[in-house]
Amino acid sequence: MKNFKYNFIVMALAVMALGLFSCADEPDKYEVASGLPSVSYVRCMSTEIEGSNDDPDMHYTNGELVTEASPQSIICLVGKNLRSVYEIYFNDKKGILNSSYITDNTLIVQIPRSVPETVTDKIYMITKDKDTVTYDFHVVISAPQIISMGNEYAPAGTSQTLTGNYFIDDPGTPLTVNFTGADGSMIPAEITNISSDYTQVTFIVPAGAVEGPIYVTSVYGTTKTSFYYKDSRGMLFDFDTNVLDNHGWNGHSSTIDDTALSGRFIQLGDGSSVLNGETWDEQHFSFVYWPGSWNSPENYQDGDTGIGVRLTDLADFSDWSNMALKFEMNIPSEYPWNNAAMQICFAGVDKVTFGAAGVDIYGKTVAGANNTYMTNNANPRALYRPWSTSSTGSYDTGGEWVTVTLPIAANFVYGWDGSVSSGTLTADSFTSLWIFVSSCGVEGVDCTPIIKIDNIRVVPN
Repeated sequence: MKNFKYNFIVMALAVMALGLFSCADEPDKYEVASGLPSVSYVRCMSTEIEGSNDDPDMHYTNGELVTEASPQSIICLVGKNLRSVYEIYFNDKKGILNSSYITDNTLIVQIPRSVPETVTDKIYMITKDKDTVTYDFHVVISAPQIISMGNEYAPAGTSQTLTGNYFIDDPGTPLTVNFTGADGSMIPAEITNISSDYTQVTFIVPAGAVEGPIYVTSVYGTTKTSFYYKDSRGMLFDFDTNVLDNHGWNGHSSTIDDTALSGRFIQLGDGSSVLNGETWDEQHFSFVYWPGSWNSPENYQDGDTGIGVRLTDLADFSDWSNMALKFEMNIPSEYPWNNAAMQICFAGVDKVTFGAAGVDIYGKTVAGANNTYMTNNANPRALYRPWSTSSTGSYDTGGEWVTVTLPIAANFVYGWDGSVSSGTLTADSFTSLWIFVSSCGVEGVDCTPIIKIDNIRVVPN
């Protein structure tokens, strides 16, 4: 016991000595300064450019001299005694200070993302003694930023939500959502809710709305959606006005029931067929479209129905890397999706056509009917598997139709087994389409899903 106490005392003394030595060995350790701060000017580090109003002798940082900046911009305050700043506010929103980015003459900080409730156009610098120094600075709030709409084909009279940011409802200038009318006029939607963080606005789709962009206006400006409501641009399969349907060895043709969104749609799974990581079930989980016929040379006309055309004849894929594949999807809650990926694979006529191998009327070699291109890693495809990122390992849409958006350049990069594809896409790679829920190297649990799909299209990002 005596030895234990002795050893403990020796250790304690050693730690104390180390602590004293460490303090003496850290002459540059950060400490909050006394006194008051002052700011001479502010630079925006997010721009990393030199502005035309920069004095050549004052390039202390790489940013432009600014008197205003947007939320989440990184700025640098330049002045004196800035280590005395203990707290910082932009209007009424608190910024986060990091001592690693504070010196006597510079203070680097990110403007808070939150929208101020009380706008004073000032930065408030508070010292440890609770003294406050202000500096004039305007936080620029953006016009509404729109990322997505729950269902871009939602019927009039139904509730929908736009997701984005800065959906601000100012008492003097209320937020508005307007759809495009038949004569180009604006048709207002009734807003039913705005989230407290301004990232979502819910509304009722108005009667009379037609295809076109949606306009959202706040006190800070107007934004037009990059997507269209009921977008028909680049439509490949709507299964109604467009005659194209399943056209290959196997797979599902379109159908219709009382859940239909806008007419016919395709349905993968029937609620009883089992989907697992080893599934190869074209009869229940596949939709395939191969262009072509049995004509020689291949002329992409299978009879007089219009079926057989190349998808590149329907949509311009020349700028495919800046385009997205979109479709509406409906998964009933009683038939959720818990396994395998929806492999979405485009391919050129050199990979597959409906008919015999040979040449086409343009002198190009065509591959003929086959499925070998699907089961390798050389042909890039998207692997859509929302269940794998769900906290429950299960995914459904509650029986509602939702819009799925898959930017081509970012998503069509995988091979059959889920690894990165060894192949690359070109503008000629988009003549056919195969959607097949199967494999992909990521397994969940066996399930019997029903997945309904409509309005398959390619549009600008």
